[in-house]
Amino acid sequence: MKLLLSLAALCAGLTLVSLFVGSSNVPLLDTAWAYFGAGDPLIVLVMQELRLPRAALALLIGAALGLAGAAMQGFLRNPLADPGIVGTSAFAALGAVIALQTGIVALFPMALPLMALCGAFISVLALLALAGRGARTTTLILSGVALSSAAAALVSLVLNLSPNPFAANEITFWMMGSLADRSFRHVSVALPILLLGAVLIWRARKGLDALSFGEETALSMGVNVRRLRLQLILGSACLSGASTAVAGMIGFVGLVIPHLLRRVTGGMPSRLLLPAALGSAALILAADIAVRMILPGRDLKLGVLTALLGTPVFLHMVWKSRGRDA
Repeated sequence: MKLLLSLAALCAGLTLVSLFVGSSNVPLLDTAWAYFGAGDPLIVLVMQELRLPRAALALLIGAALGLAGAAMQGFLRNPLADPGIVGTSAFAALGAVIALQTGIVALFPMALPLMALCGAFISVLALLALAGRGARTTTLILSGVALSSAAAALVSLVLNLSPNPFAANEITFWMMGSLADRSFRHVSVALPILLLGAVLIWRARKGLDALSFGEETALSMGVNVRRLRLQLILGSACLSGASTAVAGMIGFVGLVIPHLLRRVTGGMPSRLLLPAALGSAALILAADIAVRMILPGRDLKLGVLTALLGTPVFLHMVWKSRGRDA
């Protein structure tokens, strides 16, 4: 409980900082009044239509990636598992790339996240078709890796054949991941899918605990492993797919934070879900504040910063695992 309260307080504090920090030098009092609709209309517009949805998305996407990461690590019984392992993030990116390349975004801006969500949905159907209904965990992992590789190859093909250098440049920057210039329309698109994914995973928490002792043990405890597997895949796909749809590719968050909090929560998957969600939300909030402060005039991408922060931690985790395996 102390851990949850501490992480919740950290998220609340970082949310306040996110609401009051930006490239524009607006006095704090004017910023505060702007959130209530008072003061300069331009400042009100910036605060209510840019900063507020940006902070909301940072909370939602961080929590989604952390929850999906904790669920995947518990499901696969692998502390180095990532929510993108089933291929959803890659296919969501492919859907967004197609929207950018075809120019649909110029006619209908929300086509980008909607196409990305379609890509995520297609990845789930392809995974279930490829792995089969009664597939074992290893088969699911291999199928997810194959789908991710296929999606990455198709994205590269689109970039390679793109006749428009501006579209290719826009695709490249979008895939780096960012929360800049997002609105409440993006929140409204992602929120229902994120809530569905969170509910699916939360309802599977007891089955996750049983699964941590092995599939045979879970079956002997009366757990429907096939249904649990499908529930976790769909939940993680909703969370990672919707996050990618509105923010681009943001890596390592769903891998590193659940892994770091595992020891503190006792190693049980159900106990890790909420701390991983809050811890990942805090990380995304802090990283998004940092990208606005480090290079405010150069548009440093959120996904680039999380990769720079997460890669050394991930390599350290791999090194420690190598030492234990030896």
